[in-house]
Amino acid sequence: MAARAYWQGQIRLALVSIPVEIYSATKSGASVSFRQIHEPSGKPIHYEKVVTGVGPVDTDEIMKGYEVEKGNYVLLDQEEIDAVKLESKKTLELTQFVDAHEIDVLYFEKPYFVVPADDLAEEAFIVLREALRRTKKVGLGQLALRGREYVVSLKPCGRGMVLETLRYAEEVRKAQSYFRDIPDDKPDADLLELAEDLIEKKAAPFEPQEFHDRYVDALRELIEKKRKAKGGKVVEASDEDGGGRGASNVVDLMSALKKSLEKPEGGAKKKTTRKSSSAKTSKAKKSA
Repeated sequence: MAARAYWQGQIRLALVSIPVEIYSATKSGASVSFRQIHEPSGKPIHYEKVVTGVGPVDTDEIMKGYEVEKGNYVLLDQEEIDAVKLESKKTLELTQFVDAHEIDVLYFEKPYFVVPADDLAEEAFIVLREALRRTKKVGLGQLALRGREYVVSLKPCGRGMVLETLRYAEEVRKAQSYFRDIPDDKPDADLLELAEDLIEKKAAPFEPQEFHDRYVDALRELIEKKRKAKGGKVVEASDEDGGGRGASNVVDLMSALKKSLEKPEGGAKKKTTRKSSSAKTSKAKKSA
């Protein structure tokens, strides 16, 4: 495998240990990076590590310090930090199994591919994978990665498995504090039905390749325009109405939903089997 393993160790289930390797399942997306430039000279700005009253210092003179009180630090070098003994640095012990739906989406952080480390590990790896698949369970444990210990989940994925780092409870904000002011009203039945029809009309299989970062595309276009303008300022007119969110742009919700349903969709779409409330009313009258 061309990629370098992000972590190597073993998954332990009771007395069974399975040597595995994990690889990052994601990569950084397209982005436009900028440097800070000194405009008069056109040269990039650099940053030095500086100590107040001392000036610039060499990197080999720098240690990590934990402030125990104002201005007083406990100093640690990297060897001391690396020597901290933690079994989860090399072993992921599966201590609990839960249904996948029990883990709130807010807790999931980052996915990794899990593969057997060698041919000898394959049989046990496949047994664990298929046992998780048949029981429809997700394994939980803790794993030390890059300077901290994570709660992680493990589940089947094709021929392999996927490990996902999870956030701790104290890292997730409570939704109630944000949602409590939203009224607990029942929606209008006709409006709700129109909204459901619109959702059905736009329903389609998820194809991630159909989405791309339009902001990055716009920035690259701006950079190209700026290059052709040879330094001249390039500013496009902004949308002053804020996308129609002002009080003067309030539209009738029923009318907007109906117009959305009437608007033709590009390409073949899944046909909706739902009927509008007006169609149902018409049918009821005929039967009467």
